[in-house]
Amino acid sequence: MSVTAHPTPAGTEAYEPVFTGPTLEQLGEIIARYPTKQAALLPALWMVQRARGWISDRNMAEVAEVLGLTPAYVKGVVTFYTMYHQHPVGKHFVQVCTTSPCNICGAEAVTKAFLETTGAKELGATSPDGKRTVIEVECLGACGFATPVLVDDDFIESVTPDKVPELVRKYK
Repeated sequence: MSVTAHPTPAGTEAYEPVFTGPTLEQLGEIIARYPTKQAALLPALWMVQRARGWISDRNMAEVAEVLGLTPAYVKGVVTFYTMYHQHPVGKHFVQVCTTSPCNICGAEAVTKAFLETTGAKELGATSPDGKRTVIEVECLGACGFATPVLVDDDFIESVTPDKVPELVRKYK
């Protein structure tokens, strides 16, 4: 199945498409695995996030265009899933589980330690050096190993406030 890229409409801001050359070919290979183009939406969004670090409204419109979907449909998917970033984030994305069982076991203190150690100051903000963004998430699925933290794709169990400085050093 072939996929074609379309130029940015005249009069809009300069935009460098994600799906050109090898990336467009890779998307075509992914689409070929599915019965419809729509089924390739999540992998296409991952491709954009890997390439840009986050998914802008213009990126969503590009994905919609190459998959034959509406921008509203793509935005609905992006806003539904917490794994997609809708604004620039730091080099490392830190997610602290703050669901009730983890909160009882000290998640609030872990979150505070991450904010203080990274200098991010508040949830969702990026540290002044641009290296880390810290957020709270609902249930990382390890209630028996509170407090779980996800740094990028690394799952870390039983994090306590005193372990946070070591983790921040590890993810430079």
